[in-house]
Parts: sequence; C-alpha cells; structure tokens
Amino acid sequence: MIRRMSTTPGSAVPVATTRDQALSIFGEVMGLVAITCLFAAGGAYVGKDLTGLWWLAPWIVAIGCLFGLNVANAKGNRQLALVLLFAFGLLLGMSVGTTLNYYAVNDPGAIYQATAATGLFVAALGAGGYAIRRDLSHLYRIAFFLLLGLIVFGIITIFVNMPGGTLIYAILGLGIFGLYTVLDFNRLRRAGQNEAIPLAAGIFLNVFNIFLFFLQIFGRR
Repeated sequence: MIRRMSTTPGSAVPVATTRDQALSIFGEVMGLVAITCLFAAGGAYVGKDLTGLWWLAPWIVAIGCLFGLNVANAKGNRQLALVLLFAFGLLLGMSVGTTLNYYAVNDPGAIYQATAATGLFVAALGAGGYAIRRDLSHLYRIAFFLLLGLIVFGIITIFVNMPGGTLIYAILGLGIFGLYTVLDFNRLRRAGQNEAIPLAAGIFLNVFNIFLFFLQIFGRR
C-alpha cells in the first residue's frame, strides 16, 4: 500500500519533501558538530598550559553555556544559541588542554588511536541509531540514571584503590555514551529545524567523552 501511495502524484511530493528536510537537518547537525569539534581542538591548544585547578574554570563556564544554548534555542534566539554552542566546544577543549598536551608530548600514538576509534565508534552507533525507525526517546531516562551511576563509580575510584578501576570506568563510560549516541541519532531521524543546535551539542558531548574514554584506554599501555 505504501508503494502504491508513493507513486501517486499527490503523495510523492510530500514524501520527497520530508526526506529532503530530514537530510538537510542531518547535514546541518553534522556540520555544527564538526565546527564545534574544531573549536574544541583550538580550545585544547589555548588551554595546554593551564595548571592546578585552573582547568576547572572553563569546564564550569562550559556547563553554563550548555544550559544557556538550550534556553536561547527554546526562545528562538538561534544566533545566541550558535555562539554558546561554539563557546561550549572551545571551553571544554580548554578544560582538557593540559591532558591532551601531556599525551601529545609523551604518547602521541594514543591520541591518534583514540581519534580513529572515536570516529569508527560514533559512526557505527550513529548509523545504527539513525536506521532504527522506532522512537527510542523513552530510553533517555535509563541512560541518565546509568550516567549518574557512572559518576558515583568515578568518585568511588578516586578514594578507593580499585584494581583496574580506571579501565572499568572507561569501558562503562563508552557503553553509556555509546547508548546516548544511538539515542541522539535516533532522535535526529525525526528532529525538526528547531532541534538542530541542541542535538549538535548533545552529539558533540558524546564524541568528546567517547574520545576521552578511548584515550584513557589507549594511554594505559
């Protein structure tokens, strides 16, 4: 029946239009993610000499930018939301600049491997999430509680000497942010134009964390 309907003049145009809109939004979101990643790379260079707890300052401001861009986007202020998105990437990059600089000097291979693994990991899970027609948004609640559990586990490993704790933490983190990647790309499949910037922020945050978890794993050699 769908095949019959799609061949009629009256229904072919809406189907094509919907598909074109979906591809347009997909391209826009991926473009925004790529640009935000470039800002993060620039931020990492700027923040490579941060010492002590100074890395925490850009991280805190970045969280504020994340909340701010969602508010601005909800109010229809797309220009401000874009500025906050790119500032979010820049500041998160600054917060890990010292760490990335350490690996760049002492173990550059770990950065290359983490980058390649992140690309393959996100591409595979993103494609899978986008291909699933069923709406998976109900799983966001589960992913959120899993993330809270990961945070608690990470705090425990700071105070308790757990053999392999860092590796376990990284693997669990990959699993949780891998789930978020599937959910975000599944949401992208049916997203409207007004969701492009928040979705780009979410996918970038997935990429950012997945890269850091892979860096933990490859840097353990």
